[in-house]
Amino acid sequence: MPHSGDARCRQCRREGMKLYLKGSRCYTKKCQIERHDYPPGMHGQTPQRKVTDYCRQLREKQKMKRTYRVLERPFRNYVAEAERRRGVTGENLLSLIEMRLDNVIYRLNMASSRAQARQMVNHRHFLVNGRRVNIPSYSLRAGDVITVHERSRRLPPLLESLRGTGHRIPEWLTMDATSLTARVVAPPTRNMIDTDVEEQLIVEYYSR
Repeated sequence: MPHSGDARCRQCRREGMKLYLKGSRCYTKKCQIERHDYPPGMHGQTPQRKVTDYCRQLREKQKMKRTYRVLERPFRNYVAEAERRRGVTGENLLSLIEMRLDNVIYRLNMASSRAQARQMVNHRHFLVNGRRVNIPSYSLRAGDVITVHERSRRLPPLLESLRGTGHRIPEWLTMDATSLTARVVAPPTRNMIDTDVEEQLIVEYYSR
């Protein structure tokens, strides 16, 4: 049975997939979803009831919020902004959230999880276009340049993440590991985003 403090592990088990909320631990055999591939709680291993459309929509919404560590009110704001933009609403939603500074730091392997990336941004370790930014939800644009502050370049979590297993840096970002400088090439399209979520179900949830 997982430790009572493994709330993030329970979130992954509830969604039935890895959300990579605990950084490098998620890539090891210590990952709880590898050892308990059923929902948490005393009824986790009992037969599941028929899943309704509403339940599927809700679960996708919760999965995406938990993956990106976004609370309900700002998440609703992202949905509203995605609806105002041209194009497919669900794809707009994913692109908007991917362009958050904390997510970009995670995508660049400068942090082992989005939670760690958020903390590092809060502590003013990064600059955007030469100016310090300490807002994790800061929305980046094409052409923006992200650099690690000079005094933060020997930060243990940063160095550990850069040396770790990590993931492939997506093609809409570029990274110079020597200068610790990255650039947003363009907003990501759906085929550039590997998040396992059915975004159309989320749009349907908020369209009820």
